Amino acid sequence: MPQLHTTLWRSWSARIWLQDYNSKSLQADLVAAMIVTMMLIPQGLAYAMLAGLPPETGLYASILPLVAYALLGSSHTLAVGPVAIISLLSANAVNMAQQQTGLDVMSLSMSLAMISGLLMLLMGIFKLGFIANLLSRPVITGFITAAGIVIAVGQLEHILGIDIAGSNLLTSSQAMLANIDNIHWPTAGIGCLAIGFLYWARKPLPNLLSHYCRPNMAHNISKIAPVSAAIIGILVVGKWQLDTLGVKVVGDIPAGLPGLQWPNLEPELIISLLPSALIISLIGYVESISVAQTLANKRRQQINPNHELLGLGAANAAAAMSGGFSVTGGFSRSVVNFDAGAATPMAGVFTAIGIAIASCWLTPLLALLPKAVLGATILVAVLSLIDPHEFSFTWKYSKQDFMAMIITLAIVLLVSIEAGVIAGVVASVVLMLWRTSRPHTAIVGPISGTEHFRNIDRHQVEQCDRIVALRIDESLFFGNVRYLDNQINQIVASNEKRLQHLILMASGINHIDSTALEKLLDFNRRLKDKGITMHMSEVKGPVLDRLQQVKFTGQLTGNIYLSQHQAWQALAVDHAPCCSSPDH
Repeated sequence: MPQLHTTLWRSWSARIWLQDYNSKSLQADLVAAMIVTMMLIPQGLAYAMLAGLPPETGLYASILPLVAYALLGSSHTLAVGPVAIISLLSANAVNMAQQQTGLDVMSLSMSLAMISGLLMLLMGIFKLGFIANLLSRPVITGFITAAGIVIAVGQLEHILGIDIAGSNLLTSSQAMLANIDNIHWPTAGIGCLAIGFLYWARKPLPNLLSHYCRPNMAHNISKIAPVSAAIIGILVVGKWQLDTLGVKVVGDIPAGLPGLQWPNLEPELIISLLPSALIISLIGYVESISVAQTLANKRRQQINPNHELLGLGAANAAAAMSGGFSVTGGFSRSVVNFDAGAATPMAGVFTAIGIAIASCWLTPLLALLPKAVLGATILVAVLSLIDPHEFSFTWKYSKQDFMAMIITLAIVLLVSIEAGVIAGVVASVVLMLWRTSRPHTAIVGPISGTEHFRNIDRHQVEQCDRIVALRIDESLFFGNVRYLDNQINQIVASNEKRLQHLILMASGINHIDSTALEKLLDFNRRLKDKGITMHMSEVKGPVLDRLQQVKFTGQLTGNIYLSQHQAWQALAVDHAPCCSSPDH
């Protein structure tokens, strides 16, 4: 495994922050770690519940994964751990696998995290980060919006104290309506108060605190609202013994650190979990790299996509071996980590130490934590991911992208998470192929007194009835060359009696595949039969090199010109009387 060793060593040797670490960085990282730790404890418990796992697994997934990412990741401020979207994907995948295999949920979750981690590690080693580009922004937006709605509806089970079981939004809504008369009002009261408090802490509280402290400090204080809600919930349940009245609580959480164990990776199990693991890997990577790049840009730092894959892969593998589940970089935690002044990934290591301490000594205090508070924490967090502006913006800018967004959203809501992602990717690829199969072309002419050539339908340009210059704004391949054939046939048909020269302006062509090359030669022969000479201009160097390898220039009836201006000068001079200025 020399390649693995070399790649991991390069990633480790890239940890320049270790070489320059000082007391100032230590102080900044400790402060950020304390704030993120307070935020991560209730989030970890909540997301474990969302993943269908015991609450302590949320803490376990927030210890070793943070250390593993700090060693191999490239972001200085990304906070890795459980997140809502990945927890939901994990729960769905595990439920399907359990029906097939009969294995327990915890074992399946660990196996899923390990497979996801290994996929990311392989993608990082072989530099396959570009695969995530299959998930376009409209698909991601549609997915996150739909997943947020599904998660929010699912949390009403804990907030209202009723049974809401369903595989998608439709079945969950039906179950909720069927049980609406069975609302447990003490639970609902706690849940609604928690939602109100958490929403108040998002904006009114920072605005209030900003009168007494710096805006950043006010913002960071507001981010520990979930901890405050958890503490208040525990005190309220304990004071009035609401657990005896039917309010569901977290219950006893084992104190201590998780033991290390190797997940079950039997071939049949890998085959069963692999599709879901791939989706989790792609979505987790896209979410993480987006956050990491955004924060890095603010400090003019660089993010290495392949190191990010290695860091996230190692984090998921560490989660799998320490009793956790799939993790990735979280948006809200990372922003808090950044705003709190985290200087290096050591802040993540200190956060892991804080979570480990909480796992050993604070878990007995969490026994009376109401599940309604955890449900409210999840609901408020995921609803903040829904951005209606994205839909209106996409609709105005691109109807095709909007279609991919809506397809993804609808399939996630009405069928399943996995089906929605796959449908979104397929829709994006189909729409991309449809667009590239209809390359934009324009007949161009020179703007009088300049060397610039522009579309004759948009600008006043000089024209010559013996010469047509066709600008092609797309690479040529088997999927779009037939469309170009039709364009050229229409040009020739409308100018056949006068046309003597056709110039293909290739400034927008980055690649010509073999099918398109054969078609160009066919154009050349057919035009020759009609007495029309075919030329090319502004052919890019790499494209021209490939054309010369097959002696294309020797078969071309015309010439290849360095610039369109040069081609026009060379050809128009022979037809000066036939050329017209814009005034004509």
